[in-house]
Amino acid sequence: MRRFVLRRCAQSAVVLLGVTLVVFLLLQLVPGDPVRIALGTRYDQDTYDALRARSGLDRPLPVQYLSYVGHALTGDLGVSFRSGQPVTSIVVERMPATVSLAVAALLFALVVAFPLGVLSAVRNGSPLDHTARVFSQLGVSVPDFWMGILGIIVLSGTLGWLPPSGYTPFTEDPVDWARHIVLPAVTVGLVTAAILTRFIRSSVLEAMSEDYVRTAEGKGLTPRVVVVRHVLRNALIPVVTVAAVQLAGLLGGVIVIEVLFAWPGIGRLTYDAVQARDYPVLQGAVLLVAALFLIVNLLVDVLYAKLDPRISVR
Repeated sequence: MRRFVLRRCAQSAVVLLGVTLVVFLLLQLVPGDPVRIALGTRYDQDTYDALRARSGLDRPLPVQYLSYVGHALTGDLGVSFRSGQPVTSIVVERMPATVSLAVAALLFALVVAFPLGVLSAVRNGSPLDHTARVFSQLGVSVPDFWMGILGIIVLSGTLGWLPPSGYTPFTEDPVDWARHIVLPAVTVGLVTAAILTRFIRSSVLEAMSEDYVRTAEGKGLTPRVVVVRHVLRNALIPVVTVAAVQLAGLLGGVIVIEVLFAWPGIGRLTYDAVQARDYPVLQGAVLLVAALFLIVNLLVDVLYAKLDPRISVR
């Protein structure tokens, strides 16, 4: 198991290094001078040259990249062109909002999708199964921003039950935090629940067709025992994959939803950085998203090895 984890960590480090190179090169192709945008319309040449030199943009591209990677290894992601604050502190400040939204949305999705997917598979062809499949198709087909707008109109505008936008830290007011997170979490969670429902249903159906299930039924075990003890454990592996990918995407920031609900997370930070040509903040946000995605995948690999020990010896 230790060699398996070390091998996965080494692979993740190589991938992360590749991500930094790709992001760095792509940002060089973005039109517009970030220094000129940061200074505005009134500046002199000396100020322009000083800021360009302080940002390291006057050096050759290979030197800029190596310097960026070297500083990133120490936790220094540079300084924002727009605000002058360290990028690391800006990104860390936005993380609680994104993490809370991602966790709340995934928990809501699992609460809806897991029983719905399992029951749909167990009662294949029943009205419940048809309802679950319709819900899954609608959830995947309907854009999440449309559901968010509809939720704002109905639950906030018409009924006045929930605030339409904004964010309150959990440490300041847990009740107000919960009221603000319901709409964006449910909006994102419905799409995730629709995706998970499909995968849970198909995974359980596939597991139920295996020989060991027929053997367990032949021994006289009740359907409930067969599903709980034999089917679910083997059906969890592909479901864990999909759930992890969804969580990684949510942690990366759902840009449209965060902008729609004025949610101050990583997605909104990335959107603002693109508009302002704030390259250091954009690089830091993308690097964090890639790191989170790789960490989630690494944890999934370890969980795989726990669920199926044969994986760790491959």
